Amino acid sequence: MSWNNNGPWGAGPSNNPRPNRPQPAELDVEEWLRKGRDQLRRILGDGGPKDPSPRRWWGMAITVFAIFWLASGFFQVSPNQAGVVLRFGRVVRVEQPGLHYHLPAPVEMVLMPDVTTVNQLKIGDSGHTDSNETDQNSEPSESRMLTGDENIVEMDYSVFWRVKDPVDYLFNIRNPALTVKLVSESAMREVVGKMEIQPILTEKRSQIEVEAAELIQTMLDDYHGGITIMQVQLLNVSPPQPVVDAFNDVQRARADGERLRNEAQAYANDILPRAKGDATKMLQDALGYKEKVVSIAKGEASRFENVQKAYAEARDVTTTRLYFEAMEDVLGGANKIILDPGAAKSGAVPYLSLPEMMKKPAAPAEGGQP
Repeated sequence: MSWNNNGPWGAGPSNNPRPNRPQPAELDVEEWLRKGRDQLRRILGDGGPKDPSPRRWWGMAITVFAIFWLASGFFQVSPNQAGVVLRFGRVVRVEQPGLHYHLPAPVEMVLMPDVTTVNQLKIGDSGHTDSNETDQNSEPSESRMLTGDENIVEMDYSVFWRVKDPVDYLFNIRNPALTVKLVSESAMREVVGKMEIQPILTEKRSQIEVEAAELIQTMLDDYHGGITIMQVQLLNVSPPQPVVDAFNDVQRARADGERLRNEAQAYANDILPRAKGDATKMLQDALGYKEKVVSIAKGEASRFENVQKAYAEARDVTTTRLYFEAMEDVLGGANKIILDPGAAKSGAVPYLSLPEMMKKPAAPAEGGQP
């Protein structure tokens, strides 16, 4: 079997690794213009400018229409817009701000959404307003939410958003403003449902704004909505109007309770250290008194043991000494009159001045009662 080594284009074998490509013929501009002029004459007719041939008029009309049709493909994209070019309904490119051209309709068409303007969406009793959409009336229920401690709170807030991806924005969500509104309500209810009402009304407002914005952005990204959330701003946070008076009473009662609790804690902080100090002092006094009493008792016991030992060694002397000591204790502070027993044997009668003795007070004994 013979092989025809002529290459894929029928050429002979060549040592050149790159095949020879056919060279284009040289363009004859004059020939091209002559053929175009002849074709135009055939369309417009062979007569002069005054030739009233219908064929000529139809040709002129078609030519003018073609010129305007081709010129309709020019379009201007504003600085705040993006030009999304569609070819038979399919996205082919996104044009930046400036002058551009697309194939005239119905082949291609262009959509130019606003991608730089920050839109504001208000949710709550104050109404729903979007800067680029028709205003809608909001329902009072959209601002009422259930907190984590099963209380109802009304929240009016604004969501600021803009277009991030014009293609997703145009084709993945049907009504962007309504989608942002519904997603914002769902996200805000989820955030509020995890908190108690008191922190919501006081110190948790900034945290709610941040968490709600992050959750809204996450949900919109899941939908591929082409929208970025710039900010969530709380406008009003309050209990429902029918119960606001009762709620304020409860809050005042809580404030009073907190104030009394703080006062009680302050009193406890003041009285407890003093009570502990007094208790420590009393304990130290009791310990001192105990040591004193024990020492005195030990001394008395030691003295008694010494007396008992001395009494066992010399009973008469000890008895006499104890008698004298007892008399000293008994008669030491009393008024005394000592009579000499020898005076009675001599016949002398002692004179006692009883009135003088009664007037003179008795000297109290040392350490005793008068």
